[in-house]
Amino acid sequence: MTSTTKPKILVAGGGIGGLTAALSLLKRGFPVQVYEQAKQLGEVGAGLQLSANTNRVLFALGLRTQLEAVVSRPSGKQLRLWDSGESWDYFDLGTVSEHKFGAPYFTVYRPDLMNILASAVEAASPGTINLGKRIKNVSHDADVAQLEFEDGTSASGDLVVGADGVHSVIRSQIFGDGEPVYSGNMAWRGVMRMDQLPAKLQQATSVLWVGPGAHIVTYPIRRNELLNFVGVVEKAEWTSESWSQQGSHEELHEDFSKWHSHVHALIDQIETPFKWSLRGRKPLQRWSTGRITLLGDACHPTLPFLAQGAAMSIEDGYVLARALDEKSDIGAALQAYDGARIERANKIVSKAEENGKRFHNDEMLDPTKARAFVNREWSEENVSQRYDWLYSYDAERIAL
Repeated sequence: MTSTTKPKILVAGGGIGGLTAALSLLKRGFPVQVYEQAKQLGEVGAGLQLSANTNRVLFALGLRTQLEAVVSRPSGKQLRLWDSGESWDYFDLGTVSEHKFGAPYFTVYRPDLMNILASAVEAASPGTINLGKRIKNVSHDADVAQLEFEDGTSASGDLVVGADGVHSVIRSQIFGDGEPVYSGNMAWRGVMRMDQLPAKLQQATSVLWVGPGAHIVTYPIRRNELLNFVGVVEKAEWTSESWSQQGSHEELHEDFSKWHSHVHALIDQIETPFKWSLRGRKPLQRWSTGRITLLGDACHPTLPFLAQGAAMSIEDGYVLARALDEKSDIGAALQAYDGARIERANKIVSKAEENGKRFHNDEMLDPTKARAFVNREWSEENVSQRYDWLYSYDAERIAL
């Protein structure tokens, strides 16, 4: 689209996907406004894995220097058995990632990434981010799209982008498929200071603990000053009305009661353990209608078993901006966006579910079966088959 005809874009949601979309659009000369329901931008302290496909986008947006100042660079991925602690190295994340996929593998403290994105958006166009704007209603016709907020105000533009997460108001109003459904898995999340850990646990690697009915992932963040902890446990139901809440160290210890002593040494050092309900939806076959589209968890919430949730939001935001810039009108752009993204995103949702079954397999109850299972499932060939297609994706160059 030419600069004189570029439409005004309203982004509903100031999370990672919404801010990436806003920055990608601003850099292409689009007028953008972001509306976030929270009164201040912030995230519960947790980590994120930024694989090569993600960093390729963030670097294209000019954020490499800012990222390199705050991230960790895990040297590799290690797998450990839940009860014995027996370990295998199965992934080099250093030079191999750069050489094979053209970008490094980072791990980052989520609030640090949010701060980088928000600062870049505000630097590109001061006043873009509007806080305390909880969406009440979305509407559109042939000429305009409109957001109404619970504070009585409204905003009009040429396109609304629903980046309002797994509990998306916009998805609910446009596609009417109800609330997200509890997946049968809950996650414990927390961070700890690396220098408070026993020396043997101060690792600059990403570690995956696998076991029957549960798994744990740890990795360094914020220049290796912190260690991020995620423990996922199969639970029959989620009784709390909140999808995230503070939990206790005692309950967390209990959920991993028979696991290796190193796990409990880690749990002891978590500053504040939070419990999260992992929720999902059936994949959509279209994300766009008229002057409204979706991105990120609003259209493809995924279990975190491929570490691609943030990556998909970032890819979505960048590809959407490309489509709007390269196509002749909004209708053609949204058709190209859906066509470029839906198959990949829905495949990631299903492959993450497959990984959950792999991480939680009951074969790991028996030591002999467990070793055979690990050697088979985490062989070089199988790991390459599961991850290469993810990391080699290039949002800058895919056909639209």
